[in-house]
Amino acid sequence: MTSPDGVDDEKRATLRRFAALGASASIAGATSASAAGKGAADDEAGDSDARDAITGYLSTTPGAHFSKVRDDLQLGTGETQHHLRRLEENGTIERYSDGDYKRFVPAGRFDEFEKRALGYLRRETPRGMLIELLTDPDASAGDLADALEVSSPTVSKYAGELEEAGLLSREDGYAVERPETVLLLVVRYADSFDERATTLAGNADGLLEYDGNA
Repeated sequence: MTSPDGVDDEKRATLRRFAALGASASIAGATSASAAGKGAADDEAGDSDARDAITGYLSTTPGAHFSKVRDDLQLGTGETQHHLRRLEENGTIERYSDGDYKRFVPAGRFDEFEKRALGYLRRETPRGMLIELLTDPDASAGDLADALEVSSPTVSKYAGELEEAGLLSREDGYAVERPETVLLLVVRYADSFDERATTLAGNADGLLEYDGNA
């Protein structure tokens, strides 16, 4: 359904929902200040809402690539490019390369390891492998293949990529590097992943190990 001003109502509702998050997030200050400083004449109608929506969206879905931002917020390609570029320029978000993808995160919030982890957590099979290994550190390649319903060569392929990215060790079986960091990323952004992630989030307390002598 389209409103009298020509904006799709579903798109408007999506933008407003994420714009509310963006406006309330601590990183939104740079967006609002920048827009105010440049003056209303510098922005077309709705630009501020769209940028606040992107800011809010990335606060809940860090590591999203360009197409996901565009599609989930129901924006046009040129529109998305324009707003992402402006948000980068005013220091609200960061862009980083992940293979063929350009991914985006709130500026200054994640270190390089976390950004790499988020990139792989945005991919179904690597995410599933990491979650299975966080749940069962003794899981073998065969166990992972069975749990994820993929082939052993697929597991081997992604294990190599995860090792190269510094997220997985294959010295003695498979072991997640910095497991508590990866676990916290899964738990914090579980709703932006899948059901396997939300299940892990519900059981996370039992997976954290504490050193009583620390």
